[in-house]
Amino acid sequence: MAKKLTIDDIFDDDDFGLLDSKAKAPTIKSDNDRLIDSFEEINAFYDKNKREPNKSSMSEYGLMAKLKNFRENEARKKVLKPFDRHNLLGYVEMEKQTIDDILNDDDLGLLYADKDLDIFKFKHTPRPADRAEADFVAQRKPLKEKEFEKYEAMFQKVHKEIKEGKSKILEFKDVEKHLLEGQFYVLDGLLLFLEKVRWNREQENLKESTLSRKDGRTRTIFENATLSNMWYRSLGKSLYNNGKMITNTYDNIQQDLFVNTGLVKEEDIPSGWIYVLKTKSTNSQIANIKDLYKVGFASNSVDDRIKNAKHEATYLFAEVQKVATYKVYNRNAYKLESLLHRFFANACLDIDLFNEKGQRLNPREWFVVPFEVIEETIQLILNENIVNYEYNHLIKNIKLK
Repeated sequence: MAKKLTIDDIFDDDDFGLLDSKAKAPTIKSDNDRLIDSFEEINAFYDKNKREPNKSSMSEYGLMAKLKNFRENEARKKVLKPFDRHNLLGYVEMEKQTIDDILNDDDLGLLYADKDLDIFKFKHTPRPADRAEADFVAQRKPLKEKEFEKYEAMFQKVHKEIKEGKSKILEFKDVEKHLLEGQFYVLDGLLLFLEKVRWNREQENLKESTLSRKDGRTRTIFENATLSNMWYRSLGKSLYNNGKMITNTYDNIQQDLFVNTGLVKEEDIPSGWIYVLKTKSTNSQIANIKDLYKVGFASNSVDDRIKNAKHEATYLFAEVQKVATYKVYNRNAYKLESLLHRFFANACLDIDLFNEKGQRLNPREWFVVPFEVIEETIQLILNENIVNYEYNHLIKNIKLK
């Protein structure tokens, strides 16, 4: 009598491995998948350092910003709480699923037999934003060590200047004004350098359509020694979503200053320098004043302008130290100087000095303002946002009107 075959016998009798199958990993990540991956980066940091990320480095700053964003978004907290092994999100009130919830959570429509034709509906086709992100990653390629050397030195310098407070990390906005060649940005916690844009669609005959805006392939260098040639507008979109911009450093701020605020019109011909000076006076009335700076304009060399400082009342009859100089390509540059003076008017130095003949002098253009605030004001002028702010001399800070 023949032996009856069991189910195990049938499955074991598979010489060609036809019954072997492996689950394929999904090739397209959902929004929640990407959200969880992002949160796992923070978990991994905590695993390694036993603390939350802070502002001590660019990479930590990016993770810190992500964590802050997660904590402020209740919907995201509910998604991420099951993965919060370090209790970084704190208490999160989770909803208990009912049977109806489970049955209704059927994105693929597997529980509805009368909707068989739904298989022809491409529900999981990548969105344009996903395609842009995929293009962004796909176009990256590693740089050779020798080729990356000069960029590595630049990235290290930017990190150092941020740590020393010489550069600031600001919100990114307005692609046309702020996404510029030769500038540094932060994307997903990673520092990048926009070296070049090869324009293939100039901003001529602009229409309302986005397609009419200028665009082109970029040469973007990342601090992890990779190179991307993603589109200019795709880079801008990525920075809008999860990026920051780096302000010019104090050392580099001497580069050309182009102003377009309506009060100061851009011109092509260089017309002089805006300078910031610090006094070397030994007069106790002056030497003991903290954050005392002179902001002025020189049509020629600043060095020539200040060479006789110790004999002039405008320089407090003392030698001065150059703190910063800004080259201006603008016929109306004196208006920029005037704009700065009006902005800091309530912090103007009010002191009487007497010359050798006993004549009373009241020097102008000296202000009791921290230098970083002066630098920030320059940035506000460049960004055309100065009209929205005012200087509070009591707390020595800039605030919205």
